[in-house]
Amino acid sequence: MPTKRFKKAVVVQPGRIDRDRVVVSVSDAAEMLLREWPQSASKSRLTAIEACLAVLRGEKPPRIARQAFLAAAKEARILLGEEI
Repeated sequence: MPTKRFKKAVVVQPGRIDRDRVVVSVSDAAEMLLREWPQSASKSRLTAIEACLAVLRGEKPPRIARQAFLAAAKEARILLGEEI
């Protein structure tokens, strides 16, 4: 399966202050949403997971997953930046 890359990376800080994470693809975003997300019951998190799955199935372009991931990261207050 080819990697669905974002045009611009997203930088988040899901845990410790010295552990920033650079998310560059849909699979990176999906992994983070499923394994490292600080708010498991968030509606925006579930929306982002659904968007990632739609992209991975080839139903939507990567920008849809990136937009949903950004919204979820902003809501969770872990977004540091949209590109490096």
